[in-house]
Parts: sequence; structure tokens; C-alpha cells
Amino acid sequence: MGKPTGFMDYSRQTAVAASPKERIGNFQEFHTPLSKEEQQVQGARCMACGVPFCQSGMELMGMASGCPLHNLVPEWNDLVYTGNWEQAYNRLAKTNNFPEFTARVCPALCEAACTCGHYGDAVTVKENEYGIIENAYQQGFAKAKPPKVRTGKKVAVVGSGPAGLAAADQLNKRGHQVTVYERDDRVGGLLMYGIPNMKLEKHVIGRKVQIMEEEGVVFVTGVNVGKDIKAAKLLKEYDRVVLACGAKNPRDIKAPGRDAKGIYFAVDFLAATTKSLLDSDLKDNKYISAKGKKVVIIGGGDTGNDCVGTSIRHGAASVVQLEMMPKAPSQRAEENPWPQWPKVCKTDYGQEEAIAVFGHDPRVYQTTVKEFRKDKNGKLCGVTTVKLESKKDEKTGRMVLEEVPGSEGKLDADMVLIAAGFLGAEKYVADAFGVTLDGRANVKAWNGQYGTDVKNVFTAGDMHRGQSLVVWAIREGREAAREVDASLMGYTNLGA
Repeated sequence: MGKPTGFMDYSRQTAVAASPKERIGNFQEFHTPLSKEEQQVQGARCMACGVPFCQSGMELMGMASGCPLHNLVPEWNDLVYTGNWEQAYNRLAKTNNFPEFTARVCPALCEAACTCGHYGDAVTVKENEYGIIENAYQQGFAKAKPPKVRTGKKVAVVGSGPAGLAAADQLNKRGHQVTVYERDDRVGGLLMYGIPNMKLEKHVIGRKVQIMEEEGVVFVTGVNVGKDIKAAKLLKEYDRVVLACGAKNPRDIKAPGRDAKGIYFAVDFLAATTKSLLDSDLKDNKYISAKGKKVVIIGGGDTGNDCVGTSIRHGAASVVQLEMMPKAPSQRAEENPWPQWPKVCKTDYGQEEAIAVFGHDPRVYQTTVKEFRKDKNGKLCGVTTVKLESKKDEKTGRMVLEEVPGSEGKLDADMVLIAAGFLGAEKYVADAFGVTLDGRANVKAWNGQYGTDVKNVFTAGDMHRGQSLVVWAIREGREAAREVDASLMGYTNLGA
């Protein structure tokens, strides 16, 4: 390492975020990156720990610890410190097809497992990654590099989310001719319409897609495979097909009054806002507006938080976020030791903004909706809530959430956003190709890890593993590409 004592000499420094009341005036990313010189100092904090848990990607107690892509974190941290930015990019690009995405939206599993963070502050791995990839674009290191030899093999990828893009990128690098089909009007899938602009500005996706096109990948948008085009046509025209359509079945809340007007799934709310923003800067009014509304969000995860931030930018009158689980502790519990993922309470950007605007945290824990109340015209006017407690099921031995008798309460609401997660792949695509679904409505892989029970059809990403992180989708796309390549060529030299 260039600076063996860097973790003792320097303090952790991160990009400065715009104040909540300032940033809610637009839908732009709101962090000011460190200068190159400041970022190099942060690279010096990587401590040559000997066992880099940051890149392990292993599962501990059912949760990932370290980067699932096995990014060569200590190597490029050191290269950042020494100012060798081009080589840092080369090492980063070796394992991660899209650091411009993960550096913005990944929860930084690497930092949670950083040895430096065991007793102090973790290395700024995610921001070092951001510095590497943005510098690479500025300096031309990330330019298109088309394959020099083509194999003559053709592969169709259905879905242009992170898994589909990663599979396409890898297979194209190998020399196969890849066509990506996307049912939406823009490439990106979850990245484009599932993640708000303030977390990932969409020109960042367009920048990478343009490079992939220059490298030979063909993108076909506005085509819904299984409806607009038959599966049999793809299977006839292509040597292999990769299904990477995501897990887009939203979990519903089955409660009396569910048919009230004013209840939406979070994914539809967020997607409509992004599309209108990109099409007209919200001037076409073709989105689900929370302006002046009393908004109740059901779900305490990232999507729920995104709904909080988006509702505030619309000009919501109030925002309440219901979370079924208890509030996590502010520090690691004894039974949650490092390097496990820290199960601690996190106040995300949307909640910070709600606190600034409304004067209090929007989250209400151990609570769900028991009834949606509507007026005589069928419009939502409020919700009846109920408290929950965790109890052991005597039959299964598992802990389950049960209603607390007499704990009902009422909230005024004229908009409810359901952000309760997803229940697997959309069945029509699986039916079109005849692939088998498992008990969780994900496509079952039989041959190796990603081959389905239909000849020449593979699967990857959330469609295969269920709702997960962007970094896991990229890993799945890369690994599926290896299997596809091996099935086409009899061997593979693609990196996992």
C-alpha cells in the first residue's frame, strides 16, 4: 500500500449533500463530489488489512457481506491514492460493468464489511468508485471498445435492467451479436423507471447505452416480448435467449376498501413521475401527482423512501410512512457483529427531507393498514391502521406479525402508495417461453445456475432470484453470460 498509516492519518470525508430544503426544488442528484486530490486522500485510508472482507460477497446470517461482484477494492483504492486513475479504472471495469450505476445506488455492502470500519469509519469505497468512473469518462478511458472478432452467434436478451445489460455487455465483449428487447420506451428497466432521478440521473444510463451501441449491442425498445413478438420467433432467430425481465409483480395490501380511488402501487407512481420528467419536465401532467395530498406510504424500504422524496418534490401536504417491522437499533446489536450487514436504523434522503419540511420523521413502526376508508364518491379519504407485534407460530416455530387487539388508529389520506415489495416475475413472459416458475414465482434454473428447462433459454436477475439489489443483478447477468457463452462455444473465457 502506498500509505500504510493512512487509516490513522486521515479522517473519512464524503461528498457534501445539498440541504433538504434546497434539493427538494428539483429532481437532480444533490451531492457535490470531492476533488481528485481529496479523493486520493480517501484512497489512502484503505488499510492493507490482509483479509479484504470488502470484496468477499459472502453470506452471513442470510445477508450479504462485502461486494457480490468481488470488486478488487484494495487494489483500486491504492491506485486512487497514488493517482493512477487509468489503471484504477481498468481494475474496476474488470469486475463491474456499470460502476456509474453502483456508485450511485448501491447500499455499499463493501463499506459495511470494511475492516477499517470495525472500530472506526469505513473507507469511502463507494465514493472512490464514483471518482474512478467519472474521471474515466472525462479522460476518455471509458470509451467504446468494440470486439475485434465476431463469433457469428446471435443472442437475444429480454429486459434491459441491470441484469440484462450486464449479460448483453459481457456476451457482446465475447464477440456474439446481442440484441436487447425492452418493452418500455427507454432502455434501463429498473434503473430507468424504478429509481428516481435524484438518485440516478438518466443521462448516466444514456451515456453507457450509447457506448454499448457503439460496441455493437442492438437495443429494441417499445417491444413487449410475449405480446408484441412471440417467443417462438426469438427462439428461431437467435441461438440463445436470456430472460431478464425483473420481478415486477407488486405485493398488494388486501384490506377492505382496496377499490378506493387514490391507491397506487409505488412502482407506477415512481415510473410515471420519471417518464413525465424526461418527456416534458412534468409539464404534460401525465403522472400521478401528490401535490396538496395527504400521502400515506405502506412500506419502509428503499422504494418507500423514494416515494417520500418524490411526494415531497410534488408538493405533498403531508407524508406518513408505515413500516411493519420494529425500529432497528441505532448501533449494532451484540448478535449482529461485524462483518455482518449492520441491521441499524438508517435515515435516508427522503426521510431527511420529510423531517426538514414537516418537522418530524415520517415513519411509523410496527403498523399497517387494516382498512382503506372512502367517501360516498368512492374516493380515498383515510386509512384505519393497526399495531403489529411479533409472535412465534406454534405450528412452524417461525416468528410472525400479528395485530395487537384494540390498537386501531385513523389517519387522514387522499393518496396511498403501496411499496410493500414484489412477488416474482410476471407470468405472461414465463408462459410465453414455457419456462417453469418456482414457489416464489421466480423462473427456475435447472442446467447449472441460469439455464432453464427450455432448451437455449436462460434467466438472470430479479426474474431468477427475486427482488434484490442492482449489484446482485449485475453479478447474475455476468454469471448467466458465462453459461450462455460456454453453451455456445464449448468453453468460456468470460470473467464471472
